[in-house]
Amino acid sequence: MARSEMHPVHRFEPWQVWPGSFDNPPVDGNFPDRPDLGPDITRATQIASMGSCFAREIKRRLLQRGFNYIAEETHHPASVHASAAWERVYSTACMRQIFEYTFEHWAPEVRWWRAPASGRIQDPYRRTILYDTLAEAEDDFARHREHSRRALTRAEVLILTLGLTEVWQDRGDGSTISLPAGPYVNEGGEMRRYEFRVSRYPENLANLERIHAIMAHHNPACRIIVTVSPVNLWATFRTDADVISASCNSKATLRAAADEFVARHPNVFYFPAFEMATIYQPLSGKNYFEEGRENFHVNKQTVKFIMNHFFKWYAPSEPFEPFDVNEV
Repeated sequence: MARSEMHPVHRFEPWQVWPGSFDNPPVDGNFPDRPDLGPDITRATQIASMGSCFAREIKRRLLQRGFNYIAEETHHPASVHASAAWERVYSTACMRQIFEYTFEHWAPEVRWWRAPASGRIQDPYRRTILYDTLAEAEDDFARHREHSRRALTRAEVLILTLGLTEVWQDRGDGSTISLPAGPYVNEGGEMRRYEFRVSRYPENLANLERIHAIMAHHNPACRIIVTVSPVNLWATFRTDADVISASCNSKATLRAAADEFVARHPNVFYFPAFEMATIYQPLSGKNYFEEGRENFHVNKQTVKFIMNHFFKWYAPSEPFEPFDVNEV
């Protein structure tokens, strides 16, 4: 049992005290693990995932180690990050919309953007997905909905990676676009109907609850692992906060929402990828930032460290060769 001079009458488990504090063991390369970490996964378990940039790393490592990762629309470039062509999903609002358009009637007032100069059709709700014609866009989205439904109804485990809290919302119907980017925006498309704002704790929790309610109806046996991406904001649209403060606020808000989300549902579990990268790695004397132009990303050594713990915690019965965390 661990000890604390502040609370001498209490006896704590090793994972309940800060590593290296007082007489407690320092970091040793193994993130503190606690009981009831989450679902048991085997290579036969059907796993789906979606989310921000870090979701792509989770997908890549699951496939590398031969797990049964659900991969729909493999022909589609927008599927490289997730189990279907959802592209990168940064906010819980955009994530909620995926579940709504997959299983329910979803009809935003503005469904497509047409770039003023090139005439290309752009999907505002998925990150920079482009088409030559409106008919092509509608046909592809109809197929995408089928693939999306198949992925989410097949999933025995669903991994959701939460990214940020900055959103651009339609002033009319409240729908949330992915990003103010791509040909439509670059060519001067009308953006006055969209309002930038920072989503707060209550609505992020409400979005997660909405996702859970939809999944409970259409795939009640599915277990959900939620995590917060350790990838920082590259830039902020806020004018009242610097990018570092804005990034910290995004992660703190999402972490708090995830904590309450897990507490409310016995089939939802939290995986501390964010804490492994941003706290445990520095405690170990290691840098977790990528080098070069994309230094807001997480480096490969940290990704490997995180995924080694994922497999150790959730797939203890499956033999696998740990990733070499010292290999660049």
